[in-house]
Amino acid sequence: MALPFLALAFVFSYLPLYGWIYAFYDYRPGIPLSKSEFMGFDWFTSMVSNEVQRQEVMRVLRNTFAISTLNILTSVLPVVFAVFLAELRSAKFKKLVQTLTTLPNFISWVLVYSFAFMLFSVNNGFINHFLMDLGWISEPLNVLASDDHTWLSMTLWSVWKGLGWGAIMYIAAIMSIDQEIYEAARVDGAGRFRLMWHVTIPGIMPTFFVLLLLSIGNFINNGMEQFYVFQNAMNMHNIEVLDLYVYNIGMTNSNFGFATAVSLLKSLVSLFLLFVANSMSKVIRGESIF
Repeated sequence: MALPFLALAFVFSYLPLYGWIYAFYDYRPGIPLSKSEFMGFDWFTSMVSNEVQRQEVMRVLRNTFAISTLNILTSVLPVVFAVFLAELRSAKFKKLVQTLTTLPNFISWVLVYSFAFMLFSVNNGFINHFLMDLGWISEPLNVLASDDHTWLSMTLWSVWKGLGWGAIMYIAAIMSIDQEIYEAARVDGAGRFRLMWHVTIPGIMPTFFVLLLLSIGNFINNGMEQFYVFQNAMNMHNIEVLDLYVYNIGMTNSNFGFATAVSLLKSLVSLFLLFVANSMSKVIRGESIF
């Protein structure tokens, strides 16, 4: 039963690791790799020795760590959402809320940007027209092309897109809590908020810590699709994370060797963080996550 999934993991996750060999060559499209100049570890050392490249790598690392930190800090929001959603009395309203909050997860970031453009466009944006009609602003705000609070805005869009989907695991954990614990707490006089604080939240904490530790292990991998569609000349300095930087260097500037070297370094850092997260799991929970 697991064989097809193992085959997919091998084809799409392990087989492409052969591409790491490009980090040791000065590869140019159309020229066979065997005829490309062998660079050895030059691309790796240039990240430190070259002042411009070192500053660029430090900049994208700063962006990556800042946005990833905000994502971890907001990882508690799906927990809060799941707890309050489980407390809704109406089953129909609960399903409606869960459906509406889960749907954005299945929308591509291209459509999310289209939605953001519809709201915040300078010429035809709904928000700008609404604020100007109220007299709160005298001229349209160019929100999408602004470099103010870029990290925060990207985090908020990510939270909006993934809130409902992220709560699914916690809703399942809440459903698995023994109902006799709730009944015993009610007998002792516990109200709804006492039940939430003393029964529901402790019951889902193991799930939260496992997902949190996995997020720490995946700290440096925050994808590129979101940042690719939202990037522009105005916000590029603060929106370019490591994955987007690798794409821009490799595909836009055709420097495949250096882009592969940066990507390889990112993979090594991610592996190190995964072992750190596993060690934290042993200390906090008394068991490893793998």
